[in-house]
Amino acid sequence: MAELSNARVLMIATDGFEESELMKPRQALIDAGVKVTLASLKPDPIQGEKGGEKGATITPDMTVEDVDTEDYDALVLPGGVGNPDKLRMDETTVDLVQEFFDDGKTVAAICHAPWLLVEADVLDGKRATGWPSVRTDMENAGADVVDEEVVVDGNLITSRNPDDIPAFIDAIKAALVKETADA
Repeated sequence: MAELSNARVLMIATDGFEESELMKPRQALIDAGVKVTLASLKPDPIQGEKGGEKGATITPDMTVEDVDTEDYDALVLPGGVGNPDKLRMDETTVDLVQEFFDDGKTVAAICHAPWLLVEADVLDGKRATGWPSVRTDMENAGADVVDEEVVVDGNLITSRNPDDIPAFIDAIKAALVKETADA
């Protein structure tokens, strides 16, 4: 996919990210030629989880404090329980989610990551999905919540769980093709 060689994606994660939901989309996007940057709350390596057990670690490229949304075409938010729960308490991260959304850029969230969308108050009137335990929060934030592997509503992409990763990746790639073609 040569058309993705100019695409730039920001991923935001911290300790407690679901390993497959960060690593698989990240690698698929890199393999497609996308420049992927990982930001976190601190510059130290972050610890993933895999099936509730400790998983791989990865070192962020930068902190959320150093992010300029103008440098990116899209934002990808992996799940895990602890990851979005910590991130939604960080004002800078929540502001970044709002800024990407307000700028009309693609925002993709999987599993528990829609908690960040709830916190950023960007779900009202949107069709979306997520992990079953976050769906009530999403509905309370005004989303039309459905149970589908991937939901695309304008610039918003959501998925339910690790089994949905292939569809999640395909939706992100399709959005990036459109995003970079419009640029």
